[in-house]
Amino acid sequence: MKIAVIGCTHAGTAAISNMIKLYPNADINVYEKNDNISFLSCGIALHVSGVVKDPNGLFYSSPEQLTEQGVNMFMKHEVIDVNIENKTIIARNLVTNETLHETFDKLVIATGSWPVIPKIEGIEMENVLLCKNFNHAQTIIEKAKHAQNIVVVGAGYIGIELVEAFEMSGKNVTLIDGEERVLSKYLDEPFTDILEADFQKRDIKLALGETVTRFVGNDEKRVAAVQTTNGTYEADLVILCIGFQPNTRLFRGQIDMLENGAIKVDEYMRTSNQDVFAAGDSCAIRYNPTGEHAYIPLATNAVRMGTLVAKNLIKPTIRYMGTQGTSGLRLFDQNIATTGLTETAALRMGMNVKSITILEHDRPEFMPTFEDIMLKIVYEEDTKRIVGAQVMSKVDVTQSINTLSVCIQNKMTTEELGFVDFFFQPHYNKPWNFLNQAGLQTI
Repeated sequence: MKIAVIGCTHAGTAAISNMIKLYPNADINVYEKNDNISFLSCGIALHVSGVVKDPNGLFYSSPEQLTEQGVNMFMKHEVIDVNIENKTIIARNLVTNETLHETFDKLVIATGSWPVIPKIEGIEMENVLLCKNFNHAQTIIEKAKHAQNIVVVGAGYIGIELVEAFEMSGKNVTLIDGEERVLSKYLDEPFTDILEADFQKRDIKLALGETVTRFVGNDEKRVAAVQTTNGTYEADLVILCIGFQPNTRLFRGQIDMLENGAIKVDEYMRTSNQDVFAAGDSCAIRYNPTGEHAYIPLATNAVRMGTLVAKNLIKPTIRYMGTQGTSGLRLFDQNIATTGLTETAALRMGMNVKSITILEHDRPEFMPTFEDIMLKIVYEEDTKRIVGAQVMSKVDVTQSINTLSVCIQNKMTTEELGFVDFFFQPHYNKPWNFLNQAGLQTI
């Protein structure tokens, strides 16, 4: 059996590592246009801030390791054509410019995503950078050494973490986003209000509800300022963190996709062609809060999907249980986690939802210390099925969101949550766990 894998970050690496064990006699060809694999881009901000000193720790595999296990690794090879019906691949060696023609029996698409790059005047100027892979991280670190006024465009997770890293490094930071709030896809207003107030205390400029219209250069054609719909902001360095789009151009018209190009896969990671599998940021998967396909590019999803590709390559074996888009973030001294839909998103989609927000302490008040917790749960008004949750505290209670992720996956109600069996120990919680308390308030 000849298996072709295109792309080798999280989904590709997980698929390959498992296929080696499951199909020892298979001929596995891997095509990767970069010179590295398995880079944890979630660690870029940690590397920029100096928390992670050695960037090599952000890799958990290497081309050499996979080669030693019998995989044919075609590094710095860009796939330029795929014919799914004829089962052929053409790849170009980016070093020699030679082309490689190959065939496959099974194809694994793990091409991932690429940053959204809008058509804005001046975007091609030096010091307007992307933030996605290892080479981007190295460039950002090097350029930041010589920059004092840094503008981050995009207030999602990556943008927010970079803002924190640059502020901690003593830079003057401006954050621009077209939405009216930071992290608006992940958190509702009571949470983002707290974060924005914290940013302002730290003299981080927030340019929210503003769209970039132009990058202004100096005499050396380096970026000097960013113009938006509402102002102009001085900049020695600009990082674009606007979002991601599936890297699936090669497969358009050959397999089923969403409008944005995300490949539709079934519960066994099969595309509309039964010999073609897809995993990771190139895919749309079932989003359990709605039951529909959705594009949710997360490393956790990618690793699970890549593993399932290997398990299901020959025959359907293990079903994917869908995703809640569960994620977490530490920002300055706040621990934040979220799963499923925000109330804002659910209402925008026309869902009939209600929410409960509780403010509680993590431990009994008779203990020497205790911290505030803010928890919000979003649920369907008619059925009380939980569809989303958010938590924030200066103490780490983020694992509670993993619990609520399981609740959403299993279609639990707030009433059931109120009586789940949680342990009590004064060092850790209260007799009525704060998750119980949230559920009980909806009864």
